[in-house]
Amino acid sequence: MMGAMSIRRILSPLHAECEALIWAMKCMKTLRISEVVVATECSQLVKMVSTPSEWPAFTKHKEEFLRCKIFFHPFTIQHIPMAQSTMTDKLTQGAKN
Repeated sequence: MMGAMSIRRILSPLHAECEALIWAMKCMKTLRISEVVVATECSQLVKMVSTPSEWPAFTKHKEEFLRCKIFFHPFTIQHIPMAQSTMTDKLTQGAKN
């Protein structure tokens, strides 16, 4: 899912990943897409979503994520290593042109 969102000052790359995930979930909810499989290169994001209690610095994001997640049945998130990500390859090649 690609598009534009209001960019705020982000504390860390992981915070940016969280905000991007939440934004994408809100967009999919607006489009009434309820079956979702999220694939990400960010293994920390997968860990954080799977075990949110272990990430106290992300309480605000956790609460917002859980509110969004209720809409999706099922919701799956999985880690895709960068070497296996064809989307990354396409985006990288597009940026070079």
